[in-house]
Formats: sequence, C-alpha cells, structure tokens
Amino acid sequence: MVQRYDPVSIEAKWQARWEADGLHHARDFDPAPKWYFLTMYPYPSGDLHIGHWYAMAPSDAAARFKRMQGYNVMFPIGFDAFGLPAENAAIQHKIHPYRWTMDNIARMRAQLRSMGAMWDWQREVVTCDPDYYRWNQWFFLKMYEKGLAYRALAPVDWCPKDNTTLAREQVVGEERVCERCGTPVIKKNLEQWFLRITAYADELLDFSSVEWPERVRVLQENWIGKSVGVEFELKIAGYAGVGFRVFTTRPDTVYGMTFAVLAPEHPLVDRLATPDRKAQVEAYKFKAARESDIERMSTEKERDGVFIGAYALNPMNQEKVPIFIADYVLLTYGTGAIQGVPAHDARDFDFAKKYRLPIPVVIAPPSWDGAPPREAYLGEGTMVNSGPFDGMSSAMGWHAIADSMEQHRLGERKANYRLHDWLISRQRYWGTPIPILYCPHCGTVPVPETDLPVRLPMDAEFLPTGESPLKQHEGFRKVACPNCGGEAERETDTMDTFIDSSWYQYRYVSPHEPDRPFDPAPGAYWLPVDQYTGGVEHAVMHLLYTRFWTKVMRDLGLVTFGEPMTRLFNQGVILGEDGEKMSKSRGNVVNPDDYVTTMGADVVRAYLMFIGPWDGGGPWNSRGIEGAQRFLQRVWMVVAGRAASKGGASPAPSPNGTRDL
Repeated sequence: MVQRYDPVSIEAKWQARWEADGLHHARDFDPAPKWYFLTMYPYPSGDLHIGHWYAMAPSDAAARFKRMQGYNVMFPIGFDAFGLPAENAAIQHKIHPYRWTMDNIARMRAQLRSMGAMWDWQREVVTCDPDYYRWNQWFFLKMYEKGLAYRALAPVDWCPKDNTTLAREQVVGEERVCERCGTPVIKKNLEQWFLRITAYADELLDFSSVEWPERVRVLQENWIGKSVGVEFELKIAGYAGVGFRVFTTRPDTVYGMTFAVLAPEHPLVDRLATPDRKAQVEAYKFKAARESDIERMSTEKERDGVFIGAYALNPMNQEKVPIFIADYVLLTYGTGAIQGVPAHDARDFDFAKKYRLPIPVVIAPPSWDGAPPREAYLGEGTMVNSGPFDGMSSAMGWHAIADSMEQHRLGERKANYRLHDWLISRQRYWGTPIPILYCPHCGTVPVPETDLPVRLPMDAEFLPTGESPLKQHEGFRKVACPNCGGEAERETDTMDTFIDSSWYQYRYVSPHEPDRPFDPAPGAYWLPVDQYTGGVEHAVMHLLYTRFWTKVMRDLGLVTFGEPMTRLFNQGVILGEDGEKMSKSRGNVVNPDDYVTTMGADVVRAYLMFIGPWDGGGPWNSRGIEGAQRFLQRVWMVVAGRAASKGGASPAPSPNGTRDL
C-alpha cells in the first residue's frame, strides 16, 4: 500500500538530512563555474510573513535551477539587525534591543529553515554583531582619510520643550507635534556626519556594465538629477564684498531676473533683513522650520515668501532685484538660493504675480506681439530685452551669456545634481557607533583602527526622552584622547542602518574573517554578485548606496570592479485575498506558518511559483493553494506508487550521481 503523503514529517526529514550533509554550503574554488545568487536579507521583525516568502521562495527556485545547470551556487542568508523598532521595543517592553533582536532572529531562523530553501547557513551574517559592525567603522575611517566622510550642519526635527532631537516616527499629525508632549516640532541645524556620495554622481549615472531593470535605472537617474548650467554670484546692493551664488540651467533668461530667493535658513538672511522686516522674516523662518522638506517642495503647495528688505544686483546689467525668503528653496539643495525669472519659469511666474513683481519677456516665442505674458513661456525663441544678446536664438544665447560670464569672471559652467551627500548620523542607540572622538586640544580625532570595534554599551538606559541613551552614558561618552591622553568625548550619533546593507554581500564571502572585511582570495572567485533580487522600493536608497560603496571599495583597492551586482530582478507584491495590500487593519494578512504546518512548505512554494509572473505579484487565493496541494499529492502518489510496484527503494546513486542530486 502506498504511504500517505505527510508533508510535515517528510519535509522535516529531508531538511535535517540536507543540514547534516552540508548540502547547501557553497565550496570556495570549486571547479564548476560560480554563480553568486543573493536575495535581500530580512529585518528581524520576529515573524516571517508571506511577503518574505514571495521574495525568497521563487529566488530559491531560481538558485536551484542554476545549480541543476551545473553551477557552483552560493545562496547566503543573514539579518539586517539594526534599526529603530528594536529601540522602541526596549522602551515599551523593558527589554534590551540586543535581546529583542536576537530572540526575533532565533524565531525567524526556524521559520526560514522550514521554507526548505538552499540557504548557506554557514555564511550567515547578523549586522548587530560587533564582528560585523567593526568593519562599518573601518570603512568609515577609510572614507574619512580620503575626505569622503565629513561633518557639517544639517537640519533635524527638534522638540523645543524637551530640548532634544526626534526621529521621524516621533513627529506626529498634520500639525507636526512631538508625540510625547504635543509641542510643535521645528527644524534645527546640528553638526552631523555625511558621506560624499556626490563625488561619484557621474559614475552612478553609468549603467553600461549591468543588467538592471529600466525602472530602477530611471529612478536612480532622476534621483541623481544631473543638470548642466551656469553658477554665478549676485552681489548685495549696499554691502561691499557680500553676495550669494545661484545656479541656473537657463543662463539665456538672466536678463529677465526680477527677484532672488534665499532659503529661510540661509546664513545671510539675519544679516540682510532690515529692521522694519525683521518681525515678518522671523515669523516666516519659524513657519518654514516646522515643515518637512517634502512639504516645502510639494508642487501642490501655494508658493509664498517674505521680502527681507535687501536687494541683489543682476551681474549682467547691474539692475537691483528684491531678495525674498521662501520655503520652497532649501539650504541643502544647490546653493540655497535661486534667481527669479518669472516670464520663463512657471513657479517664478506665480510668485511674481502674487507679489506684483515685473514679468519682462526675454525669450520671445514665435509670432510674439509684445503683449505681457499670460503664463510662463518655457520653450526656445528669440532673445529680446537682453542687451547685446538681442536677436540671437535662445540656444545661441545660452552659450553666449555663459561665455560672457566666464570671460568676465562672473560665473562658470557647472553640472548640478539633485543628489545630496548621504547624511548618516542618527540620534539613536541601536546602530553602529561612529568611530570619532572630540578632544578640546586635538579637535576631531578618528578612533585608531586597533581600538575597533567601538562597542555599544550593553548597560545603556532606555528612557522615553527622545535622546540617544549614548548621550547619557558616561562610561561610553568619556574617553582618553589617543593623541594627547587628555579628556575627550565620543561621538554619540550612530550610523544610518543603510550602511550595513551597503556591503553585506562582501561579508558573506568570508563571514568569520577576523582581520579584513572579507578574504580577497575567495572574493576573487565569488565576486561580484551575479544575480540580485528584491523589491523596487529600494531603488534610490539601498541600491544606490551599495553601488556607491562598491565604487569606494574599488578606489581603496579592495575589489577590481565598480558595480556590486551584475543582474537585478525586482519581484512584485503579493496582495491580500481582497486584492488590497496586506495590513492588520484590513484583516487580510496571510500567515504562512498556518499553511506550512498543515499543507507543507512545498505546497506554499509551488503556489507562489504559479500565482503569476514573479515581477507582477498578485492576490493570495486560498482556493488556489488547495489546487497546489492536490497537485503535489498526485505527484506523491505517482512516484511512491511506482517505487512500491518495483518492490521498495531505488538503488543508491553513484558518487557523481550524488553530486548531481
């Protein structure tokens, strides 16, 4: 009689056998061609949801397929273990973030093993392990040596009542108030650490050596936002030697400038605001400080501003133009100032109309009759009201005015980027400590490499104050300066958790290497990653940062290539049975464990493989998975029945057969 298909016992038996035999451990330097297959590692939230399964089970199938084709496949797994949820749990449940994280990892390990995937568990990395994050710190020091890590002012959300910085999650409601005390939150500039990703902006626009989805390439190109134009200085009327710089992609319109705008945070604002305008300027600065950058840049928002009482001089004709502050200009973008050319920019046109500013046409559209414009004209045309450049085509005038500015040392051609340098400082505990000391005698001092890792103190107190526990931990904060031996203080900010995932693929090569981020010998065999899979939502953060990191590693001599992953595939999203995104509030969340413990992991895997195109996703269907279950039961009956009819087990395979299997 044919044995009944019992997926729970059968899968447990074979998973244990695979583990004991080390079947899924990829051997370095195997003579077979290598294939490094990587899927994005999970955050240890504590439960493996069906979204994890949809990202991982099909990628496992693809990795197995490559192994069946004769490749030596490395398919590693690990945990993206730092992050704010663990710190919040520490406050709410009185449990240390390390314990909360490691308990969750233990639970998720068991769930991942139940999936039956070919993870190479011998290569596991956990990013909150000091043996991992010491290399975050090592990379930081190398970038600091190269001038790629630096400290500068940057805005943070600040509660003026608690006198502390707030995480984005701690600012609540449309009124943007502190979640603890309800005080209106403002923006405040603090010294924070940056990585100079803009140094690689042009390289990051080159995708010629990779096979990545068009959508990701376009998202990154738009995020980097390269534009070519002229940067020039506007001097301040009545202030000898004082001015500010602006950038424009339309130097052909500079004669049409009728106002200039500074970011409310610009350092010249307080100096230039006249006494009769001070009150209005301060009120507007406070309003702007309460808004997020996204709110300030929204195209839905009506543009407004405040005249500060000072005037700038147009360098081409020395005409005075009023200076405003407006929240749609950001200090962190470009020069923190813009020229206003209302006849040829829709935003400037609306602003000029609102404040009754002149709107002179300087690029005449075809058949223009000299009438005032009803809207901004953005196209090409003939230059008018532009002094010696009148009559030129706007395309010719673009270069002629740029040449004139350069010849008279008024400005220069320049490429500008939307991309900002990467702000990595986080005012929280559960992340990699930044390896910097501050000494009153020696200034900013990098921690010596021999003192790495700078470890997180395990006895930190987690209080609902919004401040990092590291600020209150005297044992962590106070330290001797390695240069002079005097009293110094540690940096108490920690690193953005995207640092961890920017290079984790390299640590998988040799996760226990004590002296280097990874061993270069197996690195030369395995790297770069051949196939990467994950969600498109990471297009302009993780996927951009890991490209930057690899280019830095190349320039440090650690690798010989400039792209981390040769191929990228973005899976779709699995939806609830109602066709909506899964959420607890909708009650449509699917718990895969419920199906694994009754139908078996293979049924769940088979159903996910047949739900539709992997890059398309689709809704969960409880009847559909029953079809997958019936299919596998029939397969079992055919195979088991055939074995029974032949009188028992098949003969043992040969050594070569075992390898092929």
